[in-house]
Amino acid sequence: MARLCEEFTLCGLPSGAAAVRGVEAAGPDRVIITHEDRTVTVYKVSDQKPLGSWTVKQTQKISCPAVYNSCTGEYVVTHDHKVLRIWKDEDVNLEKTFKATLAADIYQIHTLPDIEPLVLFERGSVRQLDVILSAPQQEIESVLSKGEVIRWSDTLLEAGSPVVLFVTEKDRMFHLYAQKLNPNVQHKFKLESGEENGSPLSFVLSLKQEGNILMCLYSSGCIYKMKLSLNRNSAEKEQVLPQSLLLKLPGCEPSLDHAAVLVLDETHIAVLGAPHSLQCTVKDSLSIWNTRFHTLQAWKEFPEGSCGQLWCYSGKLFVPHGKLLTVIPFTCETSSLAAVLGKLKQPDATAKAVSTLVDWNAMLHGEQSAEPEQTPARTTAEPESRRNLRSRRSQVVSPQSQPISLDQFLTEIETGTNEEINEQLKSWLGNPQKPNAQLIIAQIATILVSRCKTQVKFYPQKALLNILKTQMLSYSLCPDLIAVALDKADYSLLQLCLQQFPDIPEAVTCVCLKLFLSANDSDLENIAVDLGSVASYIELDQSPSKAEDKMEIVENGFSPVLLEEDSCDVPAGKQTQNPSQSDVKLPCPVGLKRAALLNEILLSSYSETFLLPHLKDLSVPQVVLFLQYMQYLYMKHCETVNIKLPGKRIPTVSQVLDWISLLLDAHFTVLVMATEARGLVTHLHKFIRSQVKFYSQLNKIEGSLQNLRQLKPQKSDGLYSIEVIKIF
Repeated sequence: MARLCEEFTLCGLPSGAAAVRGVEAAGPDRVIITHEDRTVTVYKVSDQKPLGSWTVKQTQKISCPAVYNSCTGEYVVTHDHKVLRIWKDEDVNLEKTFKATLAADIYQIHTLPDIEPLVLFERGSVRQLDVILSAPQQEIESVLSKGEVIRWSDTLLEAGSPVVLFVTEKDRMFHLYAQKLNPNVQHKFKLESGEENGSPLSFVLSLKQEGNILMCLYSSGCIYKMKLSLNRNSAEKEQVLPQSLLLKLPGCEPSLDHAAVLVLDETHIAVLGAPHSLQCTVKDSLSIWNTRFHTLQAWKEFPEGSCGQLWCYSGKLFVPHGKLLTVIPFTCETSSLAAVLGKLKQPDATAKAVSTLVDWNAMLHGEQSAEPEQTPARTTAEPESRRNLRSRRSQVVSPQSQPISLDQFLTEIETGTNEEINEQLKSWLGNPQKPNAQLIIAQIATILVSRCKTQVKFYPQKALLNILKTQMLSYSLCPDLIAVALDKADYSLLQLCLQQFPDIPEAVTCVCLKLFLSANDSDLENIAVDLGSVASYIELDQSPSKAEDKMEIVENGFSPVLLEEDSCDVPAGKQTQNPSQSDVKLPCPVGLKRAALLNEILLSSYSETFLLPHLKDLSVPQVVLFLQYMQYLYMKHCETVNIKLPGKRIPTVSQVLDWISLLLDAHFTVLVMATEARGLVTHLHKFIRSQVKFYSQLNKIEGSLQNLRQLKPQKSDGLYSIEVIKIF
């Protein structure tokens, strides 16, 4: 059985679904989106957040999707058919990255894990990327005949060697080419043509245990499969590739004009752009079909329309439709006749059923948990050594201290004391290798939190901390845990939740932020907070003697004189009288523990669209304090050349700047009108202006140096000479 899970939007498409040229994987949880508007963007899928974006000039046009070279950690894209651009994550300007102009037009660049990318040229030749870069202007031979064009291409590994497959069309005749690189052999096959099937719309490669299969979706709604035979070591005479009908889609009258097909597993395929039933009037739908039993498993309609583009990576489908690029996770289970007929017994998803699947005594004590004559015969996949170890352990445990069953433990949680709960929980967590461990932990946490909400004096902090340290809990499994921690003002528990949970909603994050900002440093003195590496950059600035030397320090290439010389907000005679508005050595506005808590907020995941409305709930003193701390962090970043503070769990300069921008956007009017914020806003304004001037001067120097490089070399004045260069 296959299911489509809850979808989410990865990014918007201002020009519509056709604006996406390609979606390629760029490592775990990362994809590269190539847009038609000259832009390449890398997204982290789980966070729905762009990690970097690069754009070619207006006079240039991207001609094939960008790919990620896993061997070198670089991105490769082609623009204007012949120009290669190669860059890394840290590169900002695409025009300043590596560039190579080739002698022939490129059709597509393909990647395989741990193998150099393969370049397929429009005339059918194939080269490895490193071979092309060694001599970009090398001659590229033409494999295809005149008028023959490539319609589709893909790659596979055959006996550890890469093979490039591509389908060509000429005069409504289709051929399949298989280009091997080691040894260098090319096979050519002719695809069977049938006028009743219409024209091919989409090809997909299926790598199955019984062999490599090429599937083709025709405009008539028929999906055919063709078995590939690539074991020949030499090129033979062109052969006809026989095909057999795999699936006939219903409701494809009149014929389809745009559609796509993808292979999900051995028995499931996804089809986009075809109706899922005879009664469906919307053709632009996504459906999952079981090819073994010819049954429809799941579907989703797109009334706003799609362009027949579909990609699949890491169990997620990427579908551009309307003005959105949507990600749809899916699951596919092993096909069986019972599942197709709806007779397969599904496990109950309730929390109580989870406990019935676990035999507590059997898991902790193996076969020694009962008397030999009462122990039923059972099979286990555990090694004999592990069973013996459990047996020896059971011999030294007294009957009074033996752990109770899970059902009894769940019952005891509802009535037991904190000490009893901690003792039993410690015993259970000592052996976490259990089936359904994550669900059981979520069940335990849910019962504890529910009891905290009904019994005011009951709060098992130690037990909740131990559960969080297992790293098996998330916000969605127990959403009331943070609410209880906020009610109890448990800063230790909140800090651990922010570190462990990747799915905390933005509204909850803002509530935690309000609590941290409203707390006094004296309230945190006796509370255990993980300081991390905060002391490495704050403790040196707590001494009052440091404040006397602030005006003598020069940071990041600028001084207070440069900062104030262009100021029109402060009279000339008073520009250096207020050291608090200087851009050097500001004191930290919060203590060590509160700084560590605020860092967890800055490091949390968020979406700007959902976070911005909740930031408006902060009061003016809270906003000013948070801005002062982020200003301090930014100043500390500017003291280092690498713009990175030492230690772990320290916000980067980009994260600090993003939060400053969000806070200013949410409270712009309030900060302008508030008297207590005037000095801070003025300080930030002057600092930004000085930075702009500083980088402007750097750009002038860079331009002057580039002009010097372009000057023709002067003739030599002899064996020894002195040349003076003046830069105005």
